[in-house]
Amino acid sequence: MLRQLILVTVIMAFKDLKTIPLIGLAIMMTTSLASIAAPEQALVPGGIAIMDLKSYKPGMHITFDGRKTTIFKQDQAWYALAAIPLKAKPGTYDFKIQHDDSTRVSKVEVKDKKYQEQHLTIKNKRKVNPNEQDMQRITSERVLKRAAKNHWSDAYPDVDFIWPVSGEISSIYGLRRFFNEQERNPHNGLDIAAPEGTDVRATAGGTVIEAGDFFFSGNMVYIDHGQGLISLYAHLSRIDVKPGDVLRRGEILGAVGQTGRVTGAHLHFAVMSNGVLFDPIYLLPEQQPTAQLQ
Repeated sequence: MLRQLILVTVIMAFKDLKTIPLIGLAIMMTTSLASIAAPEQALVPGGIAIMDLKSYKPGMHITFDGRKTTIFKQDQAWYALAAIPLKAKPGTYDFKIQHDDSTRVSKVEVKDKKYQEQHLTIKNKRKVNPNEQDMQRITSERVLKRAAKNHWSDAYPDVDFIWPVSGEISSIYGLRRFFNEQERNPHNGLDIAAPEGTDVRATAGGTVIEAGDFFFSGNMVYIDHGQGLISLYAHLSRIDVKPGDVLRRGEILGAVGQTGRVTGAHLHFAVMSNGVLFDPIYLLPEQQPTAQLQ
C-alpha cells in the first residue's frame, strides 16, 4: 500500500485577518508523491504537516506556528513541510504564506499521541551522570549542535530519502527514556541496529556541515539538505567525510559503531526541519529489504 499524503489546500485571506474572516478549509487525501519515498503527513507531536502550495515564487514567506518551513518540489508541484515539536499540545495550528500585500492562511488540527517508555542500563556511569570536566565538554558541544541544528541554506531539498543503513529498529522516536532508572530527554531519532563496521549512507543529497566526536552521540555527522532540513548520523565507528563535502544520496559517510552513550552497535538517525526534530520514519520508504520494523 502506498503512503498517503494529506495536503492542506490554503484559503486566501487578506492581510488584515481581523476584518476578513476565513471562509473555510479544504483537506484532500491523495496518494504519495512517489511510491518509494515521499514525506508522509502526521499531525501529531513529533510528526510533520505538509501544505500544497499550488504555486510558489521566491520571496514568499511561509511559516507554521511562527517558524520557517522547508520548501520542496516534486512532480512539478511545490510543498511546504513543517516539523511538529514533540512537546506540541493538541490543538489548531496555522500555516501562513505572506507575499506582497496578501496573506494566505491554512489551519490544521494536531492530535495527541502517547509515546511509550524505554529503560536502558548504561555501564559507563559517566554517560548518565557526567563529572565536571565532562560537563564542560558537553556545554561546548551544545554550541556546535545548536549551530548545526539551526543551519539554513537556500537550496531546495530532494526529499526522496533512502534508509541510511539496513537493520532492525531497536528504538523508535519519541520514547520516554530512562538511563539507569533516571529519566532523561525523550528519544529524538530512530535507532537501527546493525553490525559494527556496516557502511552508513547519506539518506539524501546534501552538504556536510558538522562532523566529529561528541560526548553523548559519539562520532556524528550532520548533513544539510537545504531549506532547514538536516539529517544526523550518530555513534559511528568511523567518519569518512568532513565539513564542506558535498554528498550524493547513497554515498558512504561512515560506519555503524557504538561510540558515545550506547548499549550496543547501532546507528542513531535523526532528521529536523528548521531546528525541530521529528520522527524520521515519515521521510523514509515503508520498507527496507533486510529490516524487521517493530
